[in-house]
Amino acid sequence: MPAVLFDIDGTLTDTNYLHVRAWRLAFTSCGEDVASARIHRMIGAGSGVLMRELLGEERKDVKDCWREEFDRLKAEIAPFPAAADLLRAVSGLGIDVVLATSSEPADAEALVAALEAGDAVAAVTHAGDVDEAKPSPEVFEAALAKAGCDTDDAVVVGDTVWDVEAAERCGLRCVTLLSGGISRAELEEAGALAVYEDPAHLLADLDRSPLARLGRR
Repeated sequence: MPAVLFDIDGTLTDTNYLHVRAWRLAFTSCGEDVASARIHRMIGAGSGVLMRELLGEERKDVKDCWREEFDRLKAEIAPFPAAADLLRAVSGLGIDVVLATSSEPADAEALVAALEAGDAVAAVTHAGDVDEAKPSPEVFEAALAKAGCDTDDAVVVGDTVWDVEAAERCGLRCVTLLSGGISRAELEEAGALAVYEDPAHLLADLDRSPLARLGRR
């Protein structure tokens, strides 16, 4: 079966700014003043990539503080409107839905639970399936392996330039959403196949989207 590999944070759940808050608080607690806007630019990349870009090095104290802060914010995890309906609609086209995240297993579990669409999900990836997070292509390679299909029969749906880059590095096309806070121009410049406002917009246009074309092959 063909497959759609969905990023979760910022794509299906309104969590990008929770991550910004958690990192901002972590940096401040560790004596670093990093603007929220700079942090937001890096959300979607792996924590090591984020810290090297913003601090010049990876720091365990900062990562540990982020962990504590994000755990406190987990109660605020919420899906975007129509996210669950989108997953069920894609599954209804005869396409496997794979949730592709490199979050820690407990975080991935919380994200999937918030979506309340487990009946439509064929597989889920998490940090235990990969050695490196985006922009490494490993998360999508792992998702492809779980789906049991090749790149010609799959499309990624994400919300950041990191999703587009990771997808391209393993030969996948990437449809993007603006719901993560990255501009249309940046996503198109990165190579996005198509850009939609949010899950509800993609659902409304599903029959004309690159996703539906997978189901018609």
